[in-house]
Amino acid sequence: MKIGLYFGSFNPVHVAHLIIANHILNETDLERVWFVVSPQNPFKTETSLLNEYHRLHLVNLATENDNRIKASDIEFGLPKPSYTTATLAYLKEKNPEHEFSIIMGSDSFQNLHKWKNYEVIVRDYDVYVYLRPGFEVTNHVNAKLHIVEAPLLQLSATQVRKYIKEGKSIRYLVPENVREEIERGGYYKK
Repeated sequence: MKIGLYFGSFNPVHVAHLIIANHILNETDLERVWFVVSPQNPFKTETSLLNEYHRLHLVNLATENDNRIKASDIEFGLPKPSYTTATLAYLKEKNPEHEFSIIMGSDSFQNLHKWKNYEVIVRDYDVYVYLRPGFEVTNHVNAKLHIVEAPLLQLSATQVRKYIKEGKSIRYLVPENVREEIERGGYYKK
């Protein structure tokens, strides 16, 4: 099966993440998308992240009614910080029946050359890039690239967290069950 790995902190998961995953499934040859929840992104400070198990739970809630999309905790058992090459090697070893690819925004693709062992990623895996405003795609790393023009939403997890801190509504920005869980848990209030 062809599986697209959508790596991220998902702090929290929001509708733009889900729209991108759905669009990629509709418009490419990928059959499934796994949201790989990163416990600790090497480019982000750990203190800015909600606990990884809470973030995983929110992604599970967001994807529970779509059998094409699932949450993955694969990086929870791997050394921190999470490096994509280590995760890919582990997944390939444990799931030889699947063909894995990476999904990322054009903003992240611009920084791919800064990732640990990025040469292995571009040599061994297809990369599906969805366009983000202001971030042109120039393939300086010779990746096996698939450019996807996904619907654009000016929405970020940073914005969602800001609204929560300010006591503003996040209705329609995240799935309803995710909003309810965030409110029930008091997440992102501090």
